[in-house]
Amino acid sequence: MTSTEVTTESEDSGPSGYAAARLRLLQEKAQSGPPRRAALASLTDEWLTALFATAAGHAGVRGAALVAVGGYGRGELSPRSDLDLVLLHDGTADAAAVAALADRIWYPVWDLGLALDHSVRTPAEARKTAGEDLKVQLGLLDARPVAGDLGLVASLRTAILADWRNLAPKRLPALDELCRERAERQGELQFLLEPDLKEARGGLRDATALRAVAASWVADAPREGLAEARRILLDARDALHLTTGRATDRLALQEQDQVADALGLLDADALLRQVYEAARTVSYATDVTWREVNRVLRARSVRPRLRAMLGGGRAPATDRTPLADGVVEADGEVVLARTARPERDPVLVLRAAAAAAQSELPLSRHVVRHLAGSAKPLPVPWPAEAREELVTLLGAGEATVPVWEALEAEGLITRLLPDWERVHCRPQRNPVHTWTVDRHLVEAAVRASTLTRRVGRPDLLLVAALLHDIGKGWPGDHSVAGEVIARDMAARIGFDQHDVGVIATLVRHHLLLIETATRRDLDDPATVRSVATAVSTASTLELLHALTEADALATGPAAWSTWRASLVTDLVKRVAAVLAGEAPEEPEPAAPSAEQERLAIEALRTGEPVLALHTQTETPQEEGAAEPVGVELLIALPDRPGVLPAAAGVLALHRLTVRAADLRAVELPTELGETADLLLLSWRVAAEYGSLPQAARLRADLVRALDGSLDIRARLAEREAAYPRRRGVKAPPPRVTVAAAGSRLATVIEVRAQDAPGLLHRIGRALEQSAVRVRSAHVSTLGANAVDAFYVTDADGEPLPGERAAELAREVEKALG
Repeated sequence: MTSTEVTTESEDSGPSGYAAARLRLLQEKAQSGPPRRAALASLTDEWLTALFATAAGHAGVRGAALVAVGGYGRGELSPRSDLDLVLLHDGTADAAAVAALADRIWYPVWDLGLALDHSVRTPAEARKTAGEDLKVQLGLLDARPVAGDLGLVASLRTAILADWRNLAPKRLPALDELCRERAERQGELQFLLEPDLKEARGGLRDATALRAVAASWVADAPREGLAEARRILLDARDALHLTTGRATDRLALQEQDQVADALGLLDADALLRQVYEAARTVSYATDVTWREVNRVLRARSVRPRLRAMLGGGRAPATDRTPLADGVVEADGEVVLARTARPERDPVLVLRAAAAAAQSELPLSRHVVRHLAGSAKPLPVPWPAEAREELVTLLGAGEATVPVWEALEAEGLITRLLPDWERVHCRPQRNPVHTWTVDRHLVEAAVRASTLTRRVGRPDLLLVAALLHDIGKGWPGDHSVAGEVIARDMAARIGFDQHDVGVIATLVRHHLLLIETATRRDLDDPATVRSVATAVSTASTLELLHALTEADALATGPAAWSTWRASLVTDLVKRVAAVLAGEAPEEPEPAAPSAEQERLAIEALRTGEPVLALHTQTETPQEEGAAEPVGVELLIALPDRPGVLPAAAGVLALHRLTVRAADLRAVELPTELGETADLLLLSWRVAAEYGSLPQAARLRADLVRALDGSLDIRARLAEREAAYPRRRGVKAPPPRVTVAAAGSRLATVIEVRAQDAPGLLHRIGRALEQSAVRVRSAHVSTLGANAVDAFYVTDADGEPLPGERAAELAREVEKALG
């Protein structure tokens, strides 16, 4: 039978009438979006119903039905969508009659130029094919009767859903793998300049996969915003089909302005931003859903074995491992402790996020939603703990990204940093850029986390990396605008006036080194002097060098190379030489405070350590000074070997984190008219979790550690073996260097390493074993990074010779490795 014959005999079915009505519907500008898709599906249903009735009468087939599957089954017909149809029959009719029935339906569809995906099957054949082909099964999950025997379709739907649910432990992992493979091929929709609205990760395919997961009854996707995201993507595809006149899902650059106009949007950037936001919603829902699917399937596979081991008894409760104050791990996720009170603890959001990133664990979606609804807003400026937790979050490397995305999904990032809204999902038209502006900033912080050993202030590096392109949300030069915004944001975060100025300088000049190195003559003295004038100090130059590399690496593979790196390094060396031309004066040592002097006198009188633990600072902070973190611990004792590792080890045993520390020797007159050497330790400490120990217990353990009756090293090793730390962020290796021209009176050994329990104890032991005297120590913990400086001398109190100092640095680095 020819197509002409079928069309002529089916004239009563109204193919020309359907074509005209379809054209009118698609040209109707007043009707778009979901109403138009539903109207197009309904119009198509009416036409196919008439076709089926006429064809079934001619073919003499009973017990058959026409079934819409896939997008058509969901009633989501875009202007150029395929018609996905199954001709279902009960198998009682003659094969030739069924074939004739199919021809009388398929040919009119083809004659109108419509794309058709078709099959002819009995219910048993449909189930068998679905069991062998995951894509067929997914399509049948949306099966909807169009015409014919409704009972036949209802029976098939029931069987397909039952099969899907029964086979979920096998089918869902296969679907997950299918989605991952597609994402690998197509990329992330939310970052692509020419995204595929259907196939890219976060697109319509993933939204459909989430419906399939929900149908399995294993897990359900987060529903907040998901329907709206799906609508936005479908509307964009509709406009793309009408604009191009083709069945395409790729939003090409040359069509974006027309599509934006068709959707009533300002321009192509507004279109991309809307599409990116929708894709981000779908991607986040996808991550959360598959994590829940895997958790449920894992629990189902373990439960029977547990019951057998327990003799059929009840499974044990889920372990809850403390991660931070008010934050625990439960069942592979970060959740709140039962005692946590978000409404009273404004830092809890950042503390939970930092703990999750450092532990490489996901933040529970329910916890994030709970925090979004109940967390108390942070005061402005932020307290020091909040600033430290933000730095820790940013310094966690790749693990920062999913935690940041979870906070963004519930609006917590823009609540913490309101200016972030300007760069949220903002596209970058430069093809060199891999990411949207906001994701590029997070990626820059991720890259900067691997460079923290190169700088003395990793906290400033990480925050500057997060803010360096913040001005792209405003008109004009983004570096100039960004300087102003970064200054406000850094002050909001709680940095002091000096640090705010450094961050603002870094943001203003974050392109200075790469642009100067690649576009200016470095042999021209004026070029180097201009850079030196802009950065002002060697420490800022050091930070800018690291920021330049982090920014380039986070931009894309074309933005950094060995050649570019060598040019920048050459420029930095030249600028550093200019800045070193005026040597800084040696700072005068600070006099002991009244409290320190009182403790020192008591230690001199008793010959024993004297401790004071202050939960609050009794003296007001100087205006503009950085707010301290933790509580103040003062220790005074007669000078003797081993004080530093002993004191640090005792704190580690009591689970106290050293946030800042200062150790120095002082001389006090004795009653005999002589002088005695004493050590003063002024430290800031914080409990990892729980309450602080009593000062008396700390003193007792310190006395035991100094007289050798407490083996700190063995005790720390026992605890590590009993409670092995979970796999966390892979930190860059420690770096120990000799500071050039650090002091005329001592050799300065700088240690930059990942903060960890016992770190200061290990450093102290390494220095003691190297037979050097620690004249003073200045320890600071910036987020997850420790940046420590130790002023050491030989036994005679003289600075170490160059080679001996270098050897000492190598020994300490080896001890930490």
